[in-house]
Amino acid sequence: MSDPIPWLILLPLLWGSLSFLLGVRRGGRLAVACLAIHLALVALLVGQAVAEGGRYYAVGGWGAPLGIDLYVDGLASVMLLLTHVVILPLGIYARYYFSHNVESVGYFWPMLGFLLAAMNTLFMSADLFNIYVTLELLGLAAVGLVGMAGKTESILAAIRYLLVTLLGSGVYLAGVALIYGSYGSVSLAVLEPLIENEVSAAVFLAAILMLVGLLLKTALFPFHFWLPSAHGGALTPVSALLSALVIKASFYLILRMWLGLYAPLATIQTAQLLGGLGAVAILWGSIMAFNQTRLKMLVAYSTVAQIGYFFLLFPLITEVGSEAAGIAMQGGVIQLVAHALAKAAMFAAAGVMILSVGKDDIALLSGISRRLPLTLFTFALAGVTLMGLPPTGGFIAKWLLISSAVISGQWSWVVVMILGGLLSAGYVFKVLRQAFLPAAAEMKFSPVNPPLEWPAFLLAFISLSLSFASGNVLNILGAG
Repeated sequence: MSDPIPWLILLPLLWGSLSFLLGVRRGGRLAVACLAIHLALVALLVGQAVAEGGRYYAVGGWGAPLGIDLYVDGLASVMLLLTHVVILPLGIYARYYFSHNVESVGYFWPMLGFLLAAMNTLFMSADLFNIYVTLELLGLAAVGLVGMAGKTESILAAIRYLLVTLLGSGVYLAGVALIYGSYGSVSLAVLEPLIENEVSAAVFLAAILMLVGLLLKTALFPFHFWLPSAHGGALTPVSALLSALVIKASFYLILRMWLGLYAPLATIQTAQLLGGLGAVAILWGSIMAFNQTRLKMLVAYSTVAQIGYFFLLFPLITEVGSEAAGIAMQGGVIQLVAHALAKAAMFAAAGVMILSVGKDDIALLSGISRRLPLTLFTFALAGVTLMGLPPTGGFIAKWLLISSAVISGQWSWVVVMILGGLLSAGYVFKVLRQAFLPAAAEMKFSPVNPPLEWPAFLLAFISLSLSFASGNVLNILGAG
């Protein structure tokens, strides 16, 4: 395994298929063991990418332009490492979660393997059509996971998600077809110098189509309509995976193409439009989260709001000077990492509380502070990261983004980020306040498996510790 790149694609496909044959229990044990192996492989790959300034891998020995290239640079390394640091605790969490409701396991472990294979391939892909294939596999696996709960609500959410993901992929593919028709290649390495020298009407239209398709999958306002029901109605391990990782994949592609393939089209007007949509998402999503009566829907609308912060990155890295752009890029990547860790922890903690009270209702959380103090502390810790308070990774991210906005004179984004932090505090403290109220006399709490609480706490603790390790993340980002 001197080159871990092919194994990061093949291994999850292998154990995903094998877990289907082994059944729920043995398949779960196999999956968790393989997730630990994946983390070791990614650590090896990231070390190689940093040492060598990036890693290329020609699939089947045939590189571009005839074959398929895979490429791992700093940004891809950060996303791969983040994915596996999050997915291993969530896999452990899922095993204990399904021990309370074993009939809901369904095809979780096979779907998880296919989902992971798709994400790994997407982050390493270096041609537009291969990205399309991985987007389709990722979307179909995510839809299957959403519908796994089997309830009418989750099935309807899965159907809506399926239509959106197919529409997004189809629009993206139309853009790829235009690019291929214009240049006869889908390799990013081949296309970037060609588009840099000449931007035609076909390229401009392709960029719009691909951006819209990816915005649908990322669920940026107003394309968010599918997200709350999909994330809020799925089984909790699925909700955590979708919110922490899956939406990051399409955003990663937008950022990658903004900085690379479509850099000649990255105008300040388009950047301001994306930033404006992000600002609306932050404010509207936070208000909607505060108004929810269901805990998981509150966390789902929080995701709608937090997605907005990612898109504030674009006006802060476009035509603002190298200093402001560099600071903003660092802040945006730290925000991606902090949000993934905190949101996975928040959904996992919410799932434990819902298992204990027996219903997804914030009003029923009274007294949970005495029953599940560690889980409530986990939820609060994740909330502090989302608010952007020190010493969390969220604080470091927002400090860098605000610093970039001040340097570039874009004060409106500073106001939006401060308001977003205050609104985040509102919906987090709404849950905490209810949890510290005395429980009603007739209220009964179901016992939960104690190990179920620890994976969520680990994720929240890492999000807190990220402020002390942010330098390491930025060192990885600089590779290649």
